Amino acid sequence: MKITLLTVGKTTSAEVKSICSDYENRLKRYLKFESVVIDNVSIRFNDALKIKQKEGDLILKKISNSDYVVLLDERGKEYTSQQFASWVGGLQNQSLKNICFVVGGAYGFSEEVYQRANAKVSLSKMTCNHQLIRAVFCEQMYRAFTILNNEPYHHD
Repeated sequence: MKITLLTVGKTTSAEVKSICSDYENRLKRYLKFESVVIDNVSIRFNDALKIKQKEGDLILKKISNSDYVVLLDERGKEYTSQQFASWVGGLQNQSLKNICFVVGGAYGFSEEVYQRANAKVSLSKMTCNHQLIRAVFCEQMYRAFTILNNEPYHHD
C-alpha cells in the first residue's frame, strides 16, 4: 500500500518542513509514502469560485482512477487516534494500492473533487492552516501505524 499526501500550496515554514520530513521518514518503515504539492493558484485569480475550480482541476489531474481518495475536510468524520488507526488498518486490509489524502486550498474543494472522493476525514472541527495540517496529518498517520503494530508511541 502507498499513501500519497496531496496538498495545495507550498510549505514555507522551515519548522513545519522539518516536522513533516521527520514523520515522512518514519512512515517509510511501514509503507510507501509520497508528498505531492500543487502550486497555489490564488495569486492568478481574484475570485474564490474560480480558485476552487482551478485547484480542483489540478487536484483531479494528480489522482488516478484506481486511487482511494480521502479529503481532509473540517466536515469529515472525526476519529480518535485509536479509531483512525483502526480505520487505516481496515483500508490496508482491503488491499488498496494507493490511498490519496488531499488537503485543499484556502477556499476548500470544488464540487468535482467532493464527487470524486471516497471519504472525508476531519483532523479537527477547527480550520487549520494548510501548512500546519500537513504536520498534524503526518504525525497522526505515523501514530496510526505504531498503534497497528503495537509499538510504544501512543499512550492511552
